[in-house]
Amino acid sequence: MPEVIFHIRWPDGVEERCYSPSTIIHDHLTAGHSYPLPDFVARARAGLNAASDRVAARYGYACSSAMDQLARIEATAKRHSADGPPVVCLSLS
Repeated sequence: MPEVIFHIRWPDGVEERCYSPSTIIHDHLTAGHSYPLPDFVARARAGLNAASDRVAARYGYACSSAMDQLARIEATAKRHSADGPPVVCLSLS
């Protein structure tokens, strides 16, 4: 299953390298787009859950790496204001 590394910039300017075990994340995030924080978290959650589901369908178990990534995104998002600057998806590869 092809993995995807996506880079984001948080509202405070910090950039982060993120992991998805599946290309389905492309259905939820687009390189070069900015997302209000709540929208970004919802998109990341949907994309990473879908990616984990694809792993489960293929291998019989959910992807703990996708769930770990989602947990990091959700934890970092809590440190930012929902009405602050957007999250930018810098790249998906």
